Amino acid sequence: MKTSDVKVIFLDIGGVLLSNGWGHESRQKAAQTFGLNYAEMDVLHHFIFNVYEIDSITLDEYLDRVVFNHHRDFTKEDFKAFMFAQSTELPDMLQWLKEWKKSCGFHIISINNEGRELNDFRIKKFGLHQCFDAFISSCEVRMRKPDPGIFKLAMGVAQASPKECIYFDDRLMLVQAAQKLGIRSFHHEAFSTTQRILEGFKNEKLKELEKSLEK
Repeated sequence: MKTSDVKVIFLDIGGVLLSNGWGHESRQKAAQTFGLNYAEMDVLHHFIFNVYEIDSITLDEYLDRVVFNHHRDFTKEDFKAFMFAQSTELPDMLQWLKEWKKSCGFHIISINNEGRELNDFRIKKFGLHQCFDAFISSCEVRMRKPDPGIFKLAMGVAQASPKECIYFDDRLMLVQAAQKLGIRSFHHEAFSTTQRILEGFKNEKLKELEKSLEK
């Protein structure tokens, strides 16, 4: 595979650009803030959250089963406001990517697991349309990583073969899932490393363009 073959960059969102939408740290914080039994909440969460992420239930229905299965002294709106507030921008990567996208010459598409309400909120709140051309989100396509189907669908939307794509994710298992399909995939661990890799692909693309113009 040549570096210059690459046309499409697939990126995860949570753990790469933003904090996770509703990860274990946020759930632990919620349990402390609202006086919940975290152990019970965590068991129920793991039973049903995957169903929420593929849009088979709404956020309200998820909360009915996981939080409001007992009488509470707070409202569902209070709890949802807390959930949304847990989404934060990670240092450096998002702002850099928004600028880099203007001149990089690649299509950039998300492949992310997220429930609909959280996904919509995060896209609008953090201006993710400024760096993504499309969103292959689990809530929209009703598949979630590591299902190979979500990667195949993303390549179909992009009209690109595996050798024309690269993928970044902060979870090694998901990196390996994409690699099995022939997509060159990278484990995102730090902004500086991912930035260097992306700049390398951009520079190779520019070299190929210069050579073609010389012919």
